Amino acid sequence: MTQDCSCPRCKRPKTLRLLPPNFKCADVICDFCGYLAQVKTKTTSTSLIKSVPKTVLGAAWGPQRERMAAGIFFPLFLVLVASDTKNYSIFYLSADLQTREMFKERPRLSESARRAGWQGFLYNLESVRDRFVPIP
Repeated sequence: MTQDCSCPRCKRPKTLRLLPPNFKCADVICDFCGYLAQVKTKTTSTSLIKSVPKTVLGAAWGPQRERMAAGIFFPLFLVLVASDTKNYSIFYLSADLQTREMFKERPRLSESARRAGWQGFLYNLESVRDRFVPIP
């Protein structure tokens, strides 16, 4: 994905780089201007890679909740991958078009789970679907 997208801030091609795994709330950085963004990937049927889904799994709820309380939102790249082909679509949602309501807290994992007590969130995209921009 990073090689297919120019930086939304500085517009330079091929400057987006992956951040280390488990970096909180961001997945890519522009190595020229420092722009940060979140990337979420969802596998779907070929017929659905051209439309934004209703929901997408998020990551850890704690860091996301803290950033929202501080008024910090990261732009979102949504990569939809066809399950039966190598086709994919990329959609972009800028930080200023996001709402607090699109972030839905998930229940904590049970005590018997491998990561007991961990809590994630869900992106509820229904109310912002028309705000995504397809990346050609």
